[in-house]
Amino acid sequence: MSTPRLSRAELESYVGRTIPDLRPDPLRLLFVGINPGLVSAATGLHFARPGNRFYPALQAAGLITSATAQEAQRELLSAGVGITNLVARATARADELDDDEVRAGRARLERLVAEARPPVVAVAGITSYRTAFGERGAVPGRQPLDLGDAELWVVPNPSGLNAHETVASLAEAYAEPARAAGVLTG
Repeated sequence: MSTPRLSRAELESYVGRTIPDLRPDPLRLLFVGINPGLVSAATGLHFARPGNRFYPALQAAGLITSATAQEAQRELLSAGVGITNLVARATARADELDDDEVRAGRARLERLVAEARPPVVAVAGITSYRTAFGERGAVPGRQPLDLGDAELWVVPNPSGLNAHETVASLAEAYAEPARAAGVLTG
């Protein structure tokens, strides 16, 4: 499935929609986005917007072989890697969310982690992490506190709006929690 070419009006019809979590069993590593974008809502695939660097970074890290969302998600499922979001509803931009929604996302994430029991959780985006967890001084990397029984990591957001990150720097950051979860060796 390639990314559909939708008009702005067609894309806007997806505002507020949700997409299902990518949730293998067993779940070894859970990546947590901020919320789905409109292309993701239209396709049902996480991080599906053309230009998003999530899958190219995972490919560069050696976690997957395909950088296309549909193929990559199949590979992630096989490896025990899941994807969810702090906020389930789709928006054109993450800055359309208010802080209360992001903070409420923490409770949703805590329930999911308690149920699925992944050993490692990686939140993509330091700003959303700081808001959701009330940790204003948090820095990327392994966090000092766990989320339930899971190691908690913060990795850079793969959005093109996060311009100071490259596919290579994202790959390096994403490889760390993948190694901690045992889904990437070396």
